Amino acid sequence: MSQKDDKLKEEIHRLAADFFSRESNRKSMITVTDVEITGKGGKAAILISVLPESAEEAALDFASRQIMEFKQFVEDHSRIARIPFFEVRIDAGEKNRQRIEDISSGQV
Repeated sequence: MSQKDDKLKEEIHRLAADFFSRESNRKSMITVTDVEITGKGGKAAILISVLPESAEEAALDFASRQIMEFKQFVEDHSRIARIPFFEVRIDAGEKNRQRIEDISSGQV
């Protein structure tokens, strides 16, 4: 990954965390865990984790519905020249890490 992609990833991560903390309804906690940049910065997948896990589907639906508003937020609060296409996904790697942690601590 180039330095330019790293900076873009960090900026989108910061903006997404700020946006979703402002816009969420506080029924669940949405945490932006990572951003994946593909297509020379043309696409960005925002990876989230949700607590409680039972609210995951509703939080993902909410975040997906907010993509156009998030794109406008990025345009208004950054100097990113070419705004990528955004998508929001659940961070499966983070879920797996938490599961392994639960198993290793005997909380199964």
